[in-house]
Amino acid sequence: MDPRLTLVTLGVDDLDRSIAFYRDVVGWTPASTSDGVAFFDLGGLILALWPHRELAADSGLSADGLGAYHGFALAYNARSREEVDGIFAQLRERGAAIAKEPVETDWGGYSGYFTDLDGHHWEVAHNPFWPIREDGRIAYPKG
Repeated sequence: MDPRLTLVTLGVDDLDRSIAFYRDVVGWTPASTSDGVAFFDLGGLILALWPHRELAADSGLSADGLGAYHGFALAYNARSREEVDGIFAQLRERGAAIAKEPVETDWGGYSGYFTDLDGHHWEVAHNPFWPIREDGRIAYPKG
């Protein structure tokens, strides 16, 4: 298997409400919405929104027992601390739930969290050790 990630699918309670959140609050345009699923093209990585019950059935798992902490966080790496602050200002203005305001981290970066309408946690961070390429991808340091 090649070392890459191509698709992240989030289970959501209300597809239309979640599409509106990612479109109107986060500011992303859906690439397509059809057949009960929405896709956002995030520069080569696809974010899919799919109702919890359908995603659970597709994966062969139970949709019961969904908790507030899912054991993972999604992340957006910004080019600067100022960009992180600008993103949080925009999220706040648009009504996003801020789980943790951006702060200096113990690893030398700057990071905060917001939560979408279904409890998925998103980190917005500036990591000065991971330069961001012109195309938006991380230039992960070698060695």
